[in-house]
Amino acid sequence: MEIRFVCVGTRMPTWVQEGYAEYSRRLGSELRLHLIEIPLGARGRGRDTARAIRKEGKWMLGAVPRDNRVVTLDIQGHSWSTEELSRRMARWLAEGRGLSLLVGGPDGLAAECRQRADESWALSRLTLPHGLVRVVVAEQLYRAWSILRNHPYHRGD
Repeated sequence: MEIRFVCVGTRMPTWVQEGYAEYSRRLGSELRLHLIEIPLGARGRGRDTARAIRKEGKWMLGAVPRDNRVVTLDIQGHSWSTEELSRRMARWLAEGRGLSLLVGGPDGLAAECRQRADESWALSRLTLPHGLVRVVVAEQLYRAWSILRNHPYHRGD
């Protein structure tokens, strides 16, 4: 299964790039995690933030194949345990479709992205830096995958 990880923002620190790459590599060939970086819409004095968010949303949805399941990462979404994520992953794999995970910019996701979503996932009720979200999502996908494969990486109760 191909997982498109569509994130607003470019130029992440080295530690983010290395952490993401490590877990992405561990997933192997059956689950392929592809990062798609969307440029941040123009913000600042005299700029319309809502317009920037809509533009980011348009670019994000343009990176999502029509038949993909779409999951937004949103503080308003549902909180899943690692085991719940693993069960969802098993269902996603059984569907035989690709998966697109959408992470908005500093001002959140466009309404169009939320409307397109099949599910919404909240990593935490805390506000997390976008770079950290990339690493945490990649690690959690790997951990959920390790549960499905009976790999000893996950040692939860």
